[in-house]
Amino acid sequence: MVLESISRIIKVQLPAYLKKLPLPETIGGFARLTVSEWLRLLPLLGILALLGYLTIRPFLPKKKKQRDSLINLKIQKENPKVVNEIDIEDLNSANVCYCRCWRSKTVNSLCAKY
Repeated sequence: MVLESISRIIKVQLPAYLKKLPLPETIGGFARLTVSEWLRLLPLLGILALLGYLTIRPFLPKKKKQRDSLINLKIQKENPKVVNEIDIEDLNSANVCYCRCWRSKTVNSLCAKY
């Protein structure tokens, strides 16, 4: 039953649909189509656009993976949050904070007043 329906669509209904389409013979003929004729062409144009997209999709650039947007790529990856604790008594001044630059793998100290 299902195969009979598919066969009828391909052999009978699709050719009848294609015969009724208002396909102009020249490019200028598209400019003279009415709105109702464009609406009858819309399903065919949509299918052709989808097939074109599916054909060129493998050649389109890939989206960046989430790993590319991470800042910390190597340091203590097993920890969900990397925190270094320093005793305040060990510092020479109370107005010092530390900043780690994850990309360059260096530790820079920044002075700031709180």
